[in-house]
Amino acid sequence: MMNKFWMMILMIGVCLTARAGLDASLVHALAAGDSDEKIQAIQGLSANPSPLTLSVLKALSEDALFVNGDQVFFRQSGQPVDAITGAPLAAVPDNPDNVVINNRVRTELDNLLAGMRLVDPDVTVRRAAAQALLDAPSVDMLPILTRAIALESDVAIRSLLLQAQARLQLDNPDAQVRRAAVTVLADSISANTRSQLQSMTDPAHEPDEAVRHAALASLKSVNNRLAFTDVLAKLFSGISLGSILMLTALGLAITYGVMGVINMAHGELLMVGAYATYATQGWFRLHWPQHQQSYLLAALPVAFASAALIGMVLERTVIRWLYGRPLETLLATWGLSLGLIQCARLLFGAQNVELANPDWMSGAVALPWGLSLPWNRIDIIVFSLLVLALVWVLMNRTRLGLFVRAVTQNRPMAGCLGVPTGRVDTFAFGLGAGIAGLGGVALSQLTNVGPDMGQGYIVDSFMVVVLGGVGQLAGAVWAALGLGIVSKLLEGWTGAVIAKIIVLVFIIVFIQRRPQGLFALKGRTLDN
Repeated sequence: MMNKFWMMILMIGVCLTARAGLDASLVHALAAGDSDEKIQAIQGLSANPSPLTLSVLKALSEDALFVNGDQVFFRQSGQPVDAITGAPLAAVPDNPDNVVINNRVRTELDNLLAGMRLVDPDVTVRRAAAQALLDAPSVDMLPILTRAIALESDVAIRSLLLQAQARLQLDNPDAQVRRAAVTVLADSISANTRSQLQSMTDPAHEPDEAVRHAALASLKSVNNRLAFTDVLAKLFSGISLGSILMLTALGLAITYGVMGVINMAHGELLMVGAYATYATQGWFRLHWPQHQQSYLLAALPVAFASAALIGMVLERTVIRWLYGRPLETLLATWGLSLGLIQCARLLFGAQNVELANPDWMSGAVALPWGLSLPWNRIDIIVFSLLVLALVWVLMNRTRLGLFVRAVTQNRPMAGCLGVPTGRVDTFAFGLGAGIAGLGGVALSQLTNVGPDMGQGYIVDSFMVVVLGGVGQLAGAVWAALGLGIVSKLLEGWTGAVIAKIIVLVFIIVFIQRRPQGLFALKGRTLDN
């Protein structure tokens, strides 16, 4: 109840001071006084916190507070605002003077700003301020920390504040205080805290044996927490990698399952989708700059259509004449991949091109375990699941999907029953290429877009298809996620190169034992 009472008093004070404006003498001292007068003005303004107070002090901290004679102002969203009344100004001089502060004033200002954020009514602001303070605590902030801890009602934020206070108390001359601080830090998930606790276990740094024992116990707890967070991070990274592999391998599973074609140009179809995204971004910048944040949504059909069209052209002109000749098909598609790479170099240049994440894909989601999940990877995982669902519907609920499954299981019998196998081959190849184009859209938001970007995914995609089972979408999904997670877990222990070798050896052994892959193709097939 007391915490809520003080928060209500603070909010009432904020409303009243927002209406009354700021003390003109303090604002003028802030702008024109010496260092001591500036510090006194900062303390005087922070005694009555308000949104205007916070805006003025932030402007001063960012060297964005200006003075022209008796007029002190700052800019808010490009509009000049009077620092005393908070009212917008009609006109300002062309070359106003900046209010300059030295390091002593800046330190005092930063501490007070941090203290004001710690009692901000917005829980998000308080959490961010507490986390920033935990990462870099200052001894000068100890009184403000104590006050904030007494007022804080959010359990998670209060824990962060207590840990920041404990880090500052590790150098306290009282051994009991140090021991209590070390015990509090057992709940930390900070690498900086681990370093401090590690030093507290050294007799050369910590003379008290009881404190050293407590530090050792807290260090074990922190190490366990950090290890758990590291595993979570690797699992998320593996799922993210698996979603990209799944998008790449879905199309390959369709084409390889229907036609038995080892398409070495499949990675370049991924590149086509990425460059289509780049072209769409450029078109929006030139013609629709006000809708720039929506370019990625428009790039999805463009990338799918571009890759699908190129895929069908390749199937009609080259691949169709090489069915049943795997070696020639392998060499021909390898040549096609080199041709597509050279075309990309001629059209877009040999250097990587820039793609900007939309604002809604920027930032990250902060989890309680100290783990941040980037929005771009979360969105790509969700997008991969949506594509998977659409492909499943297409393959299991449409006439084209029925024909594709029939040709996959028994091509001669499907032809005898009237299935146009040649047309199915073209549409299936276009569908697989279009899905690869969608994979290029997703990949463009994670890595550089260049002519050679598809080369790094073709081998992994074939491993996914072979491991999952030829023509099996479910097998491709599970194989992609499994390879992604296992690869990321192994990379943390052995390095990227050794991890890839281990995965490859495992797949070779697995295929020797189970040639049909994880999921065997159901139905009667014709033995040739």
